[in-house]
Amino acid sequence: MKKDFMKSFSKKSSLAKQKTAPALKKALAGTLIAAAALTAIYPATLGHTEMAGAAQYQNEVFTKALYKKTVKIGFGAKSCVVKDKKTVKKAYELLSGMALTQAAKKGNFNNAEKITLYLKNGKTKNYSLTEKSLTNGKKTYTIVKNNPLDKLREIFKAKAPSDSDVNNHNRIAAASYPKTAPYPEEADFTKKNGEVDYDKYNEAYSKWWEDIRARRNITGYADNLDGFLTKSCAQFLSSKDDENRVYSPLNVYMALGMLAELTDGNSRQQILDLLGSKDIASLRKQASNMWNAQYRNDKTVKSILASSLWMNNSVNFVQPTLDILAKNYYASSYQGEMGSDQLNEALQGWLNEQTGNLLKKQASNVKLRPNTVMALATTLYYRAKWHDEFSALNTKEETFHTASAGVTCDFMHKDKTSSTFYKGEKFSAVSESLSQSGSMWFLLPDKGVTVEELLKDDQAMAFLTSRDRNELVEHKDCLVNLSVPKFDASSQFDLCDGLKALGVTDVFDGDISDFSPMTRDPYPIYLSTADHAGRVKIDEKGVTAAAYTVMSMDAGAAMPPDEIIDFILDRPFLFAVTGNDELPLFVGAVNQP
Repeated sequence: MKKDFMKSFSKKSSLAKQKTAPALKKALAGTLIAAAALTAIYPATLGHTEMAGAAQYQNEVFTKALYKKTVKIGFGAKSCVVKDKKTVKKAYELLSGMALTQAAKKGNFNNAEKITLYLKNGKTKNYSLTEKSLTNGKKTYTIVKNNPLDKLREIFKAKAPSDSDVNNHNRIAAASYPKTAPYPEEADFTKKNGEVDYDKYNEAYSKWWEDIRARRNITGYADNLDGFLTKSCAQFLSSKDDENRVYSPLNVYMALGMLAELTDGNSRQQILDLLGSKDIASLRKQASNMWNAQYRNDKTVKSILASSLWMNNSVNFVQPTLDILAKNYYASSYQGEMGSDQLNEALQGWLNEQTGNLLKKQASNVKLRPNTVMALATTLYYRAKWHDEFSALNTKEETFHTASAGVTCDFMHKDKTSSTFYKGEKFSAVSESLSQSGSMWFLLPDKGVTVEELLKDDQAMAFLTSRDRNELVEHKDCLVNLSVPKFDASSQFDLCDGLKALGVTDVFDGDISDFSPMTRDPYPIYLSTADHAGRVKIDEKGVTAAAYTVMSMDAGAAMPPDEIIDFILDRPFLFAVTGNDELPLFVGAVNQP
């Protein structure tokens, strides 16, 4: 049995005792009255030399007595822990400086930061902190003033090890991301006298453009993907409830690609058939090329696909398989104690780090069980600005008509914008360009047609996922008055039933599944959970989106014409966010903005 994923915390730190030299006692006697007066005014700080210069104690939770017992403080989803006295003191000063009033009810702590105090006796005290409230599990407090959340994040971010450092002693295979040239800003090449060094600026711009052009020249990875895109989008966007739905087909594609690498025989073939790959070698090349074509991290656009594999420390893994995952899927592999808080927190922290904390609430529900043999995780994070931003001055409240009622929300507007208007049999569509990236497409069902009907319509689904939409429906260049609600759509759902409906079945049955490429251990392994979460939000500036997939395997069984078209998205609609190659990074249904 290998070492635990995270080592237990030591109990070595202690606060030094304060001693007064006997020779000073007489000299101090004359100051007792003054000291007593000071105590009446500042009772919380007198005599606490470790907190000298600190903020006064402002609450009943983080007291002087508790500080004396505290040797370490943990913070955040990744449980970054500090134990040096200087940082512990600084963090505790912020906590003790809060002004609190006890609240009557608990409130919402879904996106709270976790705080843990490690005491001398080995015990811990746990708290949850938000922008407005604090709770210790028994009592809830409203923060009246001096909320330390942002300052604590700064402290622990500076102290937090990187993902590779946290897991380095348990990391078995590591992915190496390519270096990209950053987009040059003129300000970075401006001299003190205000002149711009255009020679260096142009040189940096050329390097950035060469990198972008090289990625755009990657070809072939989208071949035979149409079937997977259209079938899976229709399958996973469909919902019986009047709820928003977000699905990232490329994120799930990478997860299924990794799953294919872990399996063999008919288990693998079913996945290859769904993904449109003739063999595993073709899938590896396709996945690697797709990853590189989508990868952007250059100040203008952020588009990163990340992958990881988490294994039970009792698994006898096959190292060549891990190396293949690192090389072709850019996946790092880790090993630890399944079901332990340390491993669950590490996985949740990895998901949050890779998705920019956009799915923090959903990630908090991801937990591995003791009988989990291994779990794979893939993420996609995307951020880009509109090519032409919406003016906030034109944003105003209007009514969005849901299936059951009218909802008032903020609508963004652009008038008489040169665009292409698309008209299908049951829908119309327009797109908005994203700066240095792809587009966001809006598909509005015709009146009397529901989103669910579009999801079953071949033409609509082909349009939503195709890279060559001009060939699918009628279109014309015109001026468009666009009205689109600001929205923040998110969802979390299980992929298992959908994958079975799409033909991937053997991996769910431990008696017939084949995971031999991953481990030579004889016990049956089956895919027990496949969780997918996604979030897309848009505002006047641009689009921010993220998605993750976690699969757990358990043991057991032209110049525009004069025509003007009003395109008003005031009822449920579909959308797609595409990259430079127009492959859909995210698709979704907005039923309620």
